[in-house]
Amino acid sequence: MGNHSDIIMAASVLVDVHTHLTDEEFTQDIDDVISKAKEAGLAAVVAVSESAADFTKVLALADRYPDFVAPCLGLHPVQKVTEGGEGAFGERSVSVKEFEDAEHLLEEHSHRLTAIGEIGLDFTPRWCKTPEDKAAQREVLSRQVKLAQKHDLPINVHSRSAGQPTINLLKDLGASKVLLHAFDGRASVALSGVQCGYYFSVPPSICRSPQTQKLVSTLPLSHLVLETDSPALSPEKGVRNVPANVNISCEWIAQIKKVSVDEVREITTQNAIKLFPTLAKLVRR
Repeated sequence: MGNHSDIIMAASVLVDVHTHLTDEEFTQDIDDVISKAKEAGLAAVVAVSESAADFTKVLALADRYPDFVAPCLGLHPVQKVTEGGEGAFGERSVSVKEFEDAEHLLEEHSHRLTAIGEIGLDFTPRWCKTPEDKAAQREVLSRQVKLAQKHDLPINVHSRSAGQPTINLLKDLGASKVLLHAFDGRASVALSGVQCGYYFSVPPSICRSPQTQKLVSTLPLSHLVLETDSPALSPEKGVRNVPANVNISCEWIAQIKKVSVDEVREITTQNAIKLFPTLAKLVRR
């Protein structure tokens, strides 16, 4: 009976499995953003980091909202760097040294984490310019996957312009608890991930992305979850995205799959808990 009632409770709420709520775009109104997310039916959000500088911010946000924010720490394959004398930011591929400098922090806080992330590969030519860049990204991803496996943690994965290489590397590493967020590769490549038990999260930008619409039509609902990637991937390009917009992802999946919104809410929330077990205490409180 307990399990049945838990599933009913989970069915009534939503989970956003990938957000950047410590981004500076939320500095002024994070309380309001979270309040509106709860009003929109969300029971939890997964907050990821991109750099070691984000780690304390993500953990502090989870401390501030322990009943709502599930923290992830990891190094993104693209890192921001200060350029010039006026604090301007550029971007470049992650280095192995950056992981080595951050590894002790990931180990230290592993017991508090919902997953390791945001980690992955990004072969966009703008910042992945050489074979050495690709090799460093692969090394940093591999070492973070192994750290996650050591602590029995799932991984929250970025794979822009690197869908097939990311899935191939994850397979080689024996990764099993995998979220591929905002996957931009071919649906046929994503299906090879589904065969490994991987999950794929759908952002609100699906409303303006034929590629994401095809992905949703191809993949089974049993392997889909909801995300916003806030403040990015808004339904309206150039406008700040917020977790409440996860409802848009839900509605589009329902429309494409020809099922009810309630069914999408129920199944995607159950999927999120299967992948990220620590969410259960937030969803079923």
